[in-house]
Amino acid sequence: MRLAITADLAWHCQEPTDILLQIEAAASSDQRVLSSALDCTSAGHLARVPAQDGIGERIWLHQEGDFAVSYRAEVEVLRRAEPLETLAAVPPHRLPGETVAYLMDSHYCPASRFVPFADEEFAAVEGGARVVAMRDWIARHFRYVPGASNASTTAIDSFVERRGVCRDYAHVLICLARAAAIPARFSSGYGHAVKPQDFHALAEVWLADAAGKGAWRVVDATGMATAEDFARIAVGRDAADTSFLTSFGEAELRSLAITVRTV
Repeated sequence: MRLAITADLAWHCQEPTDILLQIEAAASSDQRVLSSALDCTSAGHLARVPAQDGIGERIWLHQEGDFAVSYRAEVEVLRRAEPLETLAAVPPHRLPGETVAYLMDSHYCPASRFVPFADEEFAAVEGGARVVAMRDWIARHFRYVPGASNASTTAIDSFVERRGVCRDYAHVLICLARAAAIPARFSSGYGHAVKPQDFHALAEVWLADAAGKGAWRVVDATGMATAEDFARIAVGRDAADTSFLTSFGEAELRSLAITVRTV
């Protein structure tokens, strides 16, 4: 599937501020960036650095006053949706090194706190079928409520309140998967069916492939994106690694507009 993406952001910095921007779709084996353009207000400093796991790039900015960024891209998503129920889990002792960090607790995802619940609730199924059961449990028990969470909301908070937005759904699913010794990472990106349209977040889990080695699979508990219509920006342990804008100082976001359509 081909997606045409636009993202326009504007913010104000009262004083010189360092900003880490992460809004461009990443070129990878499962998606191709056919065209891309980033236009921004003249900045005192602009430098690109590799993002988490070498997927995509972050952009360092040093800015004061009003600032605006406009991003345009066309992305071809090459991955295909697979029935997760048919996929096995990879035993922990056979996991490749790059997946091990995604078994551990992280800032927003204290997965070890979820082990008793995951063992009790999902003990009857294994592997991909267990991930599907976790996804469906969240979909049944959570309400999608814009504004229900903030930058301090963890998966524990979301689990207790049973509400949130895409980042919160992803955090809880990641915790449940990690609690079952299935590597899970946070993925940010664009999806054309996301309502209201915004940067989207979902989980990716490591499950066995046909060769038994394993690969990352897209799982969205909100139901708004699939493997075939999601253009990935970045991955990480949780939302802290993939935020579209991280400021080291005061930065007031004044406008944000995103459109995603199929081509």
